[in-house]
This record gives sequence, structure tokens and C-alpha cells, in this order.
Amino acid sequence: MARTVPETPLPPPRHRESNPNAPAFDVRGVLYRVVGTDLNQLSGVGSYMALKLVAECGLDMKRWPTAKHFTSWLALSPGNKISGGKVLSSRTRRTKNRAAALLRLAAATLIRTNAALGAFYRRLSSRIGKAKAVTATARKIAVLFYNTLRFGRVYQDPGVDDYETRYRQRVLKNLRRRAEGLSYELTPAATIELRVS
Repeated sequence: MARTVPETPLPPPRHRESNPNAPAFDVRGVLYRVVGTDLNQLSGVGSYMALKLVAECGLDMKRWPTAKHFTSWLALSPGNKISGGKVLSSRTRRTKNRAAALLRLAAATLIRTNAALGAFYRRLSSRIGKAKAVTATARKIAVLFYNTLRFGRVYQDPGVDDYETRYRQRVLKNLRRRAEGLSYELTPAATIELRVS
């Protein structure tokens, strides 16, 4: 698949490169010229990790029609065991896919970062446990990786504050919808007037 060499200069790296096993050449620069976008901008994905992911998955993402097909191939999407219309299990299936293992490793490195995916991982980890949080975060990184290679999208991390704001807005929207379904109305605490009888 022919790719055009990017005209814009390589953006500054988001990750420090401290892997002693990394190749001795400029992996990031070579990947940028080959892929056309900087995979190092993805949260948790360094240059050496990006090189290994490209080696496992290739550059032609058209083999998978959608990101859902890609995450299913990686065995990072929920399972779908159904019998008689009843969901028996939604656990992700076991796999020996090396790309999935790399993405899980990338997800686990986000535990102390200020990235939006780091906040997502910490929130899920406190609610459903670290193992499931790693799988869910790895799936998000896989979708970003797919969209970057397939459509040339450039990922820009919105940060923790933006993620927390959007999460609060989503929670409030769901609470209002549930309250309306029960014929109640939510009122912010600051606007409630205390009446002393």
C-alpha cells in the first residue's frame, strides 16, 4: 500500500525512550516516514512499542472493515455467549495474540499518567478491578491505533481535566434521565434555599 511521505516535521515526543532493548536507529523517525502519522502520540505507545505493533498487525488496516472487527481479532472486545436469548457470559476470550499483549502492556503503563486514558483506567480500576480495566483501556488504545493507521487521524490527548468534566456531564445527564423517568426533578445543591420553620 503506497503511502505519501509527510511534509510536516515530526512533532515532539510524548514518551521518554528508556528501553534498553530498543533498536539503535531512529525508530520514531522511520515509522513517521512509513506510516505518515506519529504513532508516538497515542497514550502508552512509545516508538519501540509502535514498531512491534506495526510488525504484528501490518500497515493495511483494510483487512478489518471497522475498529470493532479489529478489536474482536485482538480478543479485546466483550464475548457474546448467548443461549436461549440469555447472555451466559460476556468475558473476553483467551488469546495468544502478541499485539493484544502489547496493547495490554501499553494500557498498564497509564496508571500514573495525566492522560485522559490514564484517568479512564484509574476510574475503571477502582470500580471493576485492574485486570478488566487493563483490557478495557487496551481496547481503547487499539481503536486509536486502528483509526490512526486506517484513516490517518492524529490523536491529541485532551488531558485529565477534560475527561473528568465530560464524565461528570455524562453522569449528570444519566441521573436527570432516570429522575425524569421516576417523575422527579434534580436541583443543584447551591440553588436550594434552606427554610427555617
